[in-house]
Amino acid sequence: MVRFKNRYVTVEISSPSVADDVPLKLKSKMFYETVLNKVQQLHGDYGVAAIRAGLLTRYCNEYTRIAILRVRHGPHMFVTSTLPFITKIGTLDVRLNTLHVSATLKHSFKFIQEHQRAYLINKWSKLKSDVERKYMEQVVMDFTDVDVAINLEKFA
Repeated sequence: MVRFKNRYVTVEISSPSVADDVPLKLKSKMFYETVLNKVQQLHGDYGVAAIRAGLLTRYCNEYTRIAILRVRHGPHMFVTSTLPFITKIGTLDVRLNTLHVSATLKHSFKFIQEHQRAYLINKWSKLKSDVERKYMEQVVMDFTDVDVAINLEKFA
């Protein structure tokens, strides 16, 4: 039996056409198809064949604009070299920044928790009431959109 090594690419999606306080209308499937099409455009059939078996969008948060892609180790270089060239997802103008590449989902979530905690502290100063702050914390620190159920308590 062969063990497949994966890489988890944490990506920040920024859109100049959408205000920072408005959530992006972004679906995991649309993001997946955009990455696959851009790899086809830049690396051809070889690139698509190399990444297709292991490419998966694991997490996508519309409020903090962070996504995690799972790719097999080796062909992950095709994906990471392609991400800066993606300028549109559907009809939305975007710019993608690779924040982190890790070997485990655990380390990706640790990085995201630290990154989103900093984001939350920055946003809290702009909110007026405690109700808004609680709602923002709940939305930002929500990891239930992950395709596979992960118990984050084990990682703390």
